Amino acid sequence: MQNSNDKITNLAHWESYWANYQFEKIPRKMVFEPFVSRLRGSRSFIDIGGFPGVTAAYFFKQGIPDITILDHFMDTAVVRRFEAFHGLPEHTINCIGRDFFSYTSDRKYDVVFSSGFIEHFQDTWGVIARHVELLSENGHLLVLIPNFLGLNGKLQRWFDKENLDAHNLSSMEIPRLREIMQTFGLRDVEVDYLGKPMLWLEPKPANRRLRKWVKLLSYAVKLFPVKGRFLSPFVVIYARK
Repeated sequence: MQNSNDKITNLAHWESYWANYQFEKIPRKMVFEPFVSRLRGSRSFIDIGGFPGVTAAYFFKQGIPDITILDHFMDTAVVRRFEAFHGLPEHTINCIGRDFFSYTSDRKYDVVFSSGFIEHFQDTWGVIARHVELLSENGHLLVLIPNFLGLNGKLQRWFDKENLDAHNLSSMEIPRLREIMQTFGLRDVEVDYLGKPMLWLEPKPANRRLRKWVKLLSYAVKLFPVKGRFLSPFVVIYARK
């Protein structure tokens, strides 16, 4: 089973990452929008690695009343400011500041979600298995993984190799993910590329000037909406218990 020693990143990495964070809008649409209708009627939601709560707030606005974020890096004061910034009632977002692999609970959730989490560990099967353990009866699993096996990965390698090295690239291989998902006995399993072509660099001070050019390049590649390894920005996993 997966353990915390298998991490590619550490707490200091995330402290540095979130030091550059600025409050984002709660999007009206998400890249995983095609899957949202399948989650209608769900009453509870957890976002693994979900600090500061952007996606959790999105699902609250979609009608899921009980939303939780679980993250090793947790600053509840930031979450409360995030709620106030967006006009959400205080304590809308339940906060669990724990290492995912030392966290134990009998609580199960109707939607178990993560985005940009699984690829920071070497044992992809073990991380997904921990997600599956949190599913309620008939619960939904929805996972997004950035695709760095195509053009976006090359961009990271050229301009932010430190960020690329914080990712397990084999966790982005669709054939491997499909094999892993068959081991859990879940229903309606889908593993595919997702999203219109998009390129990005992380909002580090060192990337400030480059990000403007990358943003322009990202607009250009959107003119070629071809789904696949080279241009698709994400890999999505969906399944139902």
